Amino acid sequence: MVKIDLITGFLGAGKTTFLKKYVSYLKQMGENICILENDYGAINVDMMLISNLGVDAEMVAGGCDLDCHKRRFKTKLISMAMRGYTRIIVEPSGIYDTDEFFDTLYEEPIDSMYEIGNVICIFDSTIKELSNESKYFVTTQVAVAGSIIFSKCDLENSNKELALSMIKDSLKENNCDRNINNIIYDVNDIDKYIKCGYSSFSYAKRNLIDDNNYDSLYFMNKKFNRDELIRISNELMNNSKYGNIMRIKGYLFENNMWYNINVVKHLQEINPIEDGQDVIIVIGEKLNNDEIEKIMERK
Repeated sequence: MVKIDLITGFLGAGKTTFLKKYVSYLKQMGENICILENDYGAINVDMMLISNLGVDAEMVAGGCDLDCHKRRFKTKLISMAMRGYTRIIVEPSGIYDTDEFFDTLYEEPIDSMYEIGNVICIFDSTIKELSNESKYFVTTQVAVAGSIIFSKCDLENSNKELALSMIKDSLKENNCDRNINNIIYDVNDIDKYIKCGYSSFSYAKRNLIDDNNYDSLYFMNKKFNRDELIRISNELMNNSKYGNIMRIKGYLFENNMWYNINVVKHLQEINPIEDGQDVIIVIGEKLNNDEIEKIMERK
């Protein structure tokens, strides 16, 4: 049977950054790996970030309802199981209810093809607050995690004590009685979490994916420069008339170079990358599409 791992975490947590380290370690162990990017959005910009890892990568993109997305996920897993991989690593959207992963893996014929390995939850140690809806997604991810890894601990505004408190509050508010004190590891303690497995704690179920609380807007070929994008990102993140903007990601091309964009409320990252695509994605709750489109059109 093929071992399958889930690397989860809320929007902007740093899943892809962690994934690079995780894949590198597994490759050294001789694993034949394929990464499956499982995103609800119609475009997955993270594929380019993992293109140089030296492993195969596949994608399940959105642009459809949840049931259709689940069928695509299942079909992709069936085809991948026949290609000789020893390990599949699933990296989903940050807005992800982990029930989709487990429900699919327990269905026939998937249950005879795959063995669930590790479920690892990445949590941003610099985050300062979470909405009630965001706390639910954190709960679904933490409730099944074999380990939790705090990201961005080297940044000045990192606060692991506050991060731990927010996770515990999230669990409590969603009626999950999990004790997480003994499943939190440093990102460098790879020998601890490489065989961490997974858990199955219960919590109060909700269906936020189909409730349309969250949305993504895609803007192609805008040709923003860095200063423009920083100004627009600050406006979107700090003005509630646009909705609750949680993440802005994508790429820009400037001075004959591509840059990867990752913006959350507490951090702006613009880093050079080998290749890109002129796309900006705005993700959040209760988005005001008309107002966002105005600022993205430079109005």
